[in-house]
Amino acid sequence: MRVIAGKFRSRRLSGPGALRVRPTSDRLRETLFNVLGDAVRDSFFVDLYAGTGAIGIEAVSRGAREVVFVEKHAATARLLRKNLDALEIRSGIELIGADAVEGLERLMARHIVADFIFLDPPYERTDEYQRALEFIDASRLLVPVSRVIVEHSSAENLPDRFGRIERVRVLEQGDATLSFYRLMAAA
Repeated sequence: MRVIAGKFRSRRLSGPGALRVRPTSDRLRETLFNVLGDAVRDSFFVDLYAGTGAIGIEAVSRGAREVVFVEKHAATARLLRKNLDALEIRSGIELIGADAVEGLERLMARHIVADFIFLDPPYERTDEYQRALEFIDASRLLVPVSRVIVEHSSAENLPDRFGRIERVRVLEQGDATLSFYRLMAAA
């Protein structure tokens, strides 16, 4: 694994080794950030189910103002911290050791509004997709320009709509899919 572009371009990240973590492939990360483009610069980016931290670190590398990593597993959070330390990333980041919804609750309690929320639970934990998206939908973490991006198995069909958010784009790449959600326009 490596950082694709930006300040830390081509720098290597430690992989999961024996940990049960499925990092987003370099190719899919490149596709994601090509779609997001310059909007990442100076953004508030949330990386849920952060794993190795590759997505959030890519956002830092491309100029995100602040990146919050949410990872509940202690061993995986240590790996993420190792990757941040190896790149000497010490400011503009926060690591929350908690379940995804608990992490989002903490951000909401601080009246945070996210520009991007990326979530990538283990593919087999289909309940986590629904749980996290329902929470985000009901939260005050989004504004009309915010985007929620979900990485999931191409075999998993996520809902097109929740109460306030709708899927506006789907990108498939091999067995992985990115679904992009935003707040629905007022009727």
